[in-house]
Amino acid sequence: MSEGTAPTLRVATYNVHGCVGMDRRRSESRIAEVIASLSADIVGLQELDLSRRRSAGVDQAALIASQLGWQHLFQAAMRIGEEQYGDAIVSRYPLTLRRVIELPGEGAWYCREKRVAIWAEAETNLGPVQIINTHFGLGRAERLLQASFLASEEVLGQVAADAPLILLGDFNSLAGRRTHRLLANTFPDLRTLLPAAGPCRTFPTRLPSVAVDHIFVSGALKPTSLAVHRSALARVASDHFPLVAEFQRV
Repeated sequence: MSEGTAPTLRVATYNVHGCVGMDRRRSESRIAEVIASLSADIVGLQELDLSRRRSAGVDQAALIASQLGWQHLFQAAMRIGEEQYGDAIVSRYPLTLRRVIELPGEGAWYCREKRVAIWAEAETNLGPVQIINTHFGLGRAERLLQASFLASEEVLGQVAADAPLILLGDFNSLAGRRTHRLLANTFPDLRTLLPAAGPCRTFPTRLPSVAVDHIFVSGALKPTSLAVHRSALARVASDHFPLVAEFQRV
């Protein structure tokens, strides 16, 4: 950062598909390489395993953070014995867990996953910033319940108007749909605040056709860029591309 340039914070959301790529190979190292190439400071990750047999019993979030030399927070959405599956935040800045939000809604018959949101505070070069990372369900009614609860006075309604906050994740909802509108009425989607650098379609990586990964922001932060990271490595590392944004303080 040159003298006189305002400090920035670079944040991303990335559904890593259990670190299993389009080549059907599991590689936490490859996901960490993609994250390193983003030049990001904080990344919300979805679909991670901890102590699961299918992932050789490893702590995927810890492995990714260790390779980056970052901190991490993992939160399970589902537990079966010692096996856990959920979401994480990895950060080059110190993280403090503020709240784990268990989201309502029963999953569709073809996907009975429970859903959570992980709320952390990061001590960044912009000062303390609240980061909420989540992964909504596949059923329409389920997503509406989750968005309504997250946007309620009990959750996002507790955030002060001047508090820097970023809500991100895989919402399994297109922009303009009811789920998306419920959240965007609380904090705007970055797509409505500035032009993105190219299409924001993040899924699937083989032929990106939909934008289901979103970043919402409070009025205390000014977004300066928004783009999907579509490198050759990212194309094979997961079934989602990372969505990356940069911010300054207002």
